[in-house]
Amino acid sequence: MTLLRAAAATAARRGARSAELDLDRLRADFPALEREHDGRRQVYLDSAASSQTPRAVLDAMSRYYLEQRANVHRGDYALAFEATLAYEAARDRIARFLGAPDRRGVVFTRGTTEALNLVAHAWGRRHLGPGDEVLLTVAEHHSNLVPWQLAARARGATLRFLPLTEEGELDLSALDRLLTRRTRLLAVTGMSNVLGARVPLAALVSAARSVGARVLVDAAQLALHERIDLAGLGADFLALSGHKLLGPTGIGVLAARPERLEEMDPFLAGGEMVDDVTLEGATWNELPYRFEAGTPPIAEAIGLGAALDYLEGIGFAAIRAREAALTRHGLALLDAGRGVRLLGPRDPARRAPVFSFSVVDASGDPIHPHDLATLLGAEGVAVRAGHQCARPLLRELGLSAVTRASCAFYTSLAELDALAAAIDHARTFFSRPRARG
Repeated sequence: MTLLRAAAATAARRGARSAELDLDRLRADFPALEREHDGRRQVYLDSAASSQTPRAVLDAMSRYYLEQRANVHRGDYALAFEATLAYEAARDRIARFLGAPDRRGVVFTRGTTEALNLVAHAWGRRHLGPGDEVLLTVAEHHSNLVPWQLAARARGATLRFLPLTEEGELDLSALDRLLTRRTRLLAVTGMSNVLGARVPLAALVSAARSVGARVLVDAAQLALHERIDLAGLGADFLALSGHKLLGPTGIGVLAARPERLEEMDPFLAGGEMVDDVTLEGATWNELPYRFEAGTPPIAEAIGLGAALDYLEGIGFAAIRAREAALTRHGLALLDAGRGVRLLGPRDPARRAPVFSFSVVDASGDPIHPHDLATLLGAEGVAVRAGHQCARPLLRELGLSAVTRASCAFYTSLAELDALAAAIDHARTFFSRPRARG
């Protein structure tokens, strides 16, 4: 009996079978979850890196390629009109999903990384200067750190960092010291991709507003787990990626207050982003098109719109309830008695089901995260290992790498049981004496 089948049988004996029935129907929408590895069902626990994609998204993208294939905005024929309508309908869909105050503030990018770089280059390099400060946190992904390092270096600004508490949450007591009238921007993750910790965005935005600072939210991790209301939150910029939100790769969004975008010069130049061009210069197109140079990711935008339709069909209340159960179960399984050092808050209400950890073998010796992930992969359990694009955070925690298991609402409790069983096997395997050559 495979680890997953054994874990499923255990879950059934716990009386969890009734909770799995709806999940079985839901999981059928995701073809990749049916994949097998060496004769056993693959356990996918890497949704923080890329979520799985439902058939509805694939169908929407196929419809574009099969029935509406044309470039957008400039063709005077039926296919081009249909493609443009579908592409712009996706923009409207995203604006509604995010509670964006104006569709003109929804800019399509290649992903969160490009969206954050857009702000750092087009806003940061224009509005930052010597003596100005940008406040970040020690928990930022490299994509919300390195662009600001470059912008600060170019403009003579200073970066400051909000620390963590011992429980792995942002230390808000440091805000009074770090957030000052010199702070021009607060750039903060909405949810740590390492710690799984939920960030008190409303409190941070309010504090930033009190000193006149702008606010940028990296919502790459947050968007799949929690309803976002950009207008209600009051942030100036918000970035996310389609591939972490049930959508395709190669598509992201910068959602912003239109007045902030009006303060920015274009980030990329070329076709579509101009109003007029002479040999001596150019004038810019209206929002949001001045930030969408060249042929955009048409099919990907349509696919992302379909992904959001799918998510709202489930409902975020149901998603939060499902993830709460996953978080509680994961915290119970990944305890110190299993030789695991788990990062992040222990309170299930303060985190998502994203679990980064290190493990010692049965002899008490550390197992390298990559070795652990490789063995788990051989057991059909897909996790991620490494610095998780958050090296400063891991150094703060005294680590160079971790193993990360990350869930989405389609993850089953049995899959977490399979992870725990595979960790137990790894601890025994790596504690065996090795022959010396």
